[in-house]
Amino acid sequence: MEAALVDALGTQMPAADVARVREAVAFAAQAHGEQRRASGEPYVTHPIAAAITLAELGLDATAIQAALLHDVPEDTEHSLGEIEERFGPEVAHLVDGVTKLSKFSTHSHEERQAESIRKMFLAMADDIRVVLIKLADRLHNMRTLGSLPPEKQGRIARQTLEIYAPLAERLGIWQMKWELEDLAFKALEPDRYRELVGSLDTRRRHRESYVERAIEELAPHLSQAGIEADLSGRPKHIYSIWRKMQRKGASFGEIYDVYAIRILVDEVKDCYAALGVVHSLWHPIPGQFDDYIAVPKSNGYQSLHTAVIALDGKPLEIQIRTHAMHAISEVGIAAHWRYKEGSRSERAYDAKLAWLRQLMDWQRDVADATEFVEGIKLDIFQDQVFVFTPKGEVKDLPAGATPLDFAYRIHTDVGHRCIGAKVNNRLVPLDYRLRNGDIVEIVTTKGEHGPSRDWLALVRTSHAREKIRQWFKKEERSENIVHGREALERELRRLARASIRGIGQDRLLEVAKGYGYDSLDDFYAAIGYGATGAQQVVMRLGVADDTQQDTLPTVAPPSSVARTGGVRVKGVGDLLVRFGGCCHPIPGDPIVGFITRGKGVTVHLRSCATVLGERERARLVDVEWESGPVQTYPITIIVEGHDRTGLLNDITQVMAEHKVNIVAASVGVTPDGTARVKATLEVASVAQLARVMGRIEQLKGVTAVARDAG
Repeated sequence: MEAALVDALGTQMPAADVARVREAVAFAAQAHGEQRRASGEPYVTHPIAAAITLAELGLDATAIQAALLHDVPEDTEHSLGEIEERFGPEVAHLVDGVTKLSKFSTHSHEERQAESIRKMFLAMADDIRVVLIKLADRLHNMRTLGSLPPEKQGRIARQTLEIYAPLAERLGIWQMKWELEDLAFKALEPDRYRELVGSLDTRRRHRESYVERAIEELAPHLSQAGIEADLSGRPKHIYSIWRKMQRKGASFGEIYDVYAIRILVDEVKDCYAALGVVHSLWHPIPGQFDDYIAVPKSNGYQSLHTAVIALDGKPLEIQIRTHAMHAISEVGIAAHWRYKEGSRSERAYDAKLAWLRQLMDWQRDVADATEFVEGIKLDIFQDQVFVFTPKGEVKDLPAGATPLDFAYRIHTDVGHRCIGAKVNNRLVPLDYRLRNGDIVEIVTTKGEHGPSRDWLALVRTSHAREKIRQWFKKEERSENIVHGREALERELRRLARASIRGIGQDRLLEVAKGYGYDSLDDFYAAIGYGATGAQQVVMRLGVADDTQQDTLPTVAPPSSVARTGGVRVKGVGDLLVRFGGCCHPIPGDPIVGFITRGKGVTVHLRSCATVLGERERARLVDVEWESGPVQTYPITIIVEGHDRTGLLNDITQVMAEHKVNIVAASVGVTPDGTARVKATLEVASVAQLARVMGRIEQLKGVTAVARDAG
């Protein structure tokens, strides 16, 4: 593989730099020695493969050396100090940024993962090459994923879809994003993947013939308009087709980019001229045009996108961009090393990284690594909307962002003093979801003003949420303590039918110290101003531990009557398991089994009155939730609120948004005008239930949401 790496370096790299790379290859081979990967290959093939990817992107010798050495401190007896002594501080700094936290850390696996990702982002803000090395490392791991156990494949693939593929997109490295997504999709949904690949293969000859015919018809019209253009079919990416099918509820044949053409021209004016030719030749499909040249994506991506009804009445997607835009779209931020142009390049490079440095500034005060990673996902890895200030400045925000997020993006004081918002010159509520192209104006007060605690549930960005928390942190301590205690009490009652009194001061203080607080008042205050989430505290207390189920997707629910999987009797196999109809436990609830003569084991909540009143204690057995394929469980909730038109519709809409099935529902209204909705839902975990109940609680007029105690 060393020869392949040298070939990838090309002829542009100075001989001295090639020699440095060869030295790193030799050291890595010696350090890893006889180590083997899960596939049986020599371990050193992995860092060399990562280095080849970076060489193809055009990175410098220092980054390629670091890629070759990135696993040495973690997996061999050689230290980071040795690497610094032999290859210099710059290489050692890059290697350290990529290296995970110690396996011997006292944190859980999930917490170590989150801490390692935060470490990578902090190092990445200092030197972007850190994340480019990590992406190359992850790409080769995904290419060789089949050698790992299924459970590990799923965990790595999920993290790739949630963190690394979006990160490649944010950096504009599209060729890496597409491959990471397709490989992750293949691991997570193998049947769907094979089905789509089969559909594409079946239609390949027809598709290629169709694209060739479309190009033959379009090319002469472009020439007649004096436009020199290169036309080609656009590569198909399985995961993007799947996402469009899901998002639009469409079949494979209804997706526009199954038939797609890319037009490359020399100048920007030719892009718009070519668009005019396309739209005069074929009828454009309404709502399918995007101008990313006038308003580039936040990663610098520029192109015109349109979809038309072309030959034979079939939809055809067309992308139009300049050759320079295309070259940069393939390698994104890595173009800084490939196309250096002095100070002009440096300025463009700094501008592209401004979002990252701003993000690190926003996240500086977030103490918990898991919350940091969730904030990263929300702020930069979600679909984005582009909105305008009244002066025409473009602001990018995650999809679902509200005027409050916009206000805090402008300035913290603008957010704190916000009393209303106008979108497109019309007043809108603060929970309005911004759309592409909206012109947003924030109405502020000149006097003393501060945020409402309710805003924490309205904002989408972690930046806005953190600024609101900081404001409340400075407020009256006693008020925060009261709010925190009430929030925890409410969450305990809602999720676990427990109470602070029932948990006990000693257990609460133990958990508080785990969060870094030495007194319960400090702990309650932190919950009160939002630094610690009440739901996470309930999970940590052990009354609703949901570490496994929280990351798994919900699948189609099985029969809610005969649920026999998902629970294991400790130390015993092949026992019939049933669920108690008296308490309806779901994954994450603390449970116990009761041996029922002739009927196996019945699973109850530990707090269930049936269990607590049971005299034959010897028939109680320890049981635990199993990780594995997700199934759903029926749970009944009670919603109370002021009777109004549309309340039931709003509640069912929340269920639909969270992909929760409603098994049964009943509605009643008391003489005093209080509506009471009793609904049985099929949920996969306590965390999913908490999200649904929390969202319902935010609905207009709702006064209480709780699990049915009956």
